Amino acid sequence: MNINGEPVYVGRDFGGRTLEITRELVQQYVDALGCPSPRYEMVAPALLLHSECFRDLSWYLANLFGNLHARQEWELFRPMRVGDRVTTRGFIRDRYRKRGRDYVVKETWTLDESGALISRGLTHQSFLVDTGDRSGEVVSKDREKQRTRRFEVGGHGGRSIGPLTKTVDEGMCMRFSGPEENYHTSREAARALGFPDIVVQGMLPICLLSELLTAEFGDGWIAGGKMDVRLVNVLWANETVHARAEEREVCPEADRVRHHLDVWVEKDDGTKVVVGTASALRPA
Repeated sequence: MNINGEPVYVGRDFGGRTLEITRELVQQYVDALGCPSPRYEMVAPALLLHSECFRDLSWYLANLFGNLHARQEWELFRPMRVGDRVTTRGFIRDRYRKRGRDYVVKETWTLDESGALISRGLTHQSFLVDTGDRSGEVVSKDREKQRTRRFEVGGHGGRSIGPLTKTVDEGMCMRFSGPEENYHTSREAARALGFPDIVVQGMLPICLLSELLTAEFGDGWIAGGKMDVRLVNVLWANETVHARAEEREVCPEADRVRHHLDVWVEKDDGTKVVVGTASALRPA
């Protein structure tokens, strides 16, 4: 059941909205991440609507204690431009249980005025199987030091991209995930859900990866990019992270080539926050 006592079943539709891609909306994103670009005078950031799936949380299961964003997939098909009107739509794509957690997958579409698909996102949110226990910390800051929380990615000798480095202070958390108080912006709210400190929203490091790939591939990321990443360790407020990519192979695709990449975001000590794969297009 969800937070309203209603069933969360595969295929359940959660509707959406129609909105204009305004210059103010783009500037809010740029200010939140601190990633200005002349490109954004006309074209919107690829993940401008990164948190559209979270506007309506009635897809969340009732037990919010210890819930975490576990995985994110993106497919980008065409650009959004400043002044465009777009429509969003969300529905439950999948559910599964793994290692004491229930996972709900919400698929979110963004479409242009003609009905063409702009982007497709799959958000895997994990919830503790409800035992009634709300005591203690669900995730401690020491967990990431365990051998099982170390993840190897890259290191295959391919061309390196990045890093894009940011210190995610509490102001950035509020700009990205506010203005209301929640466990991404408030230490007290985080502790109420079983976390020792502010949990940086998972979409933030994912957006840093998107900005890294936009700087490298431009339109070939914004229209043609793909990403599939796992959020493997918690990023806490006031930590510094580095978004990186490494090229694995280049394959022909129609009249262009697709660059396949390992991507990751890591802390200063090498602890991985996000790991996965991505790809983008370039002219042949």
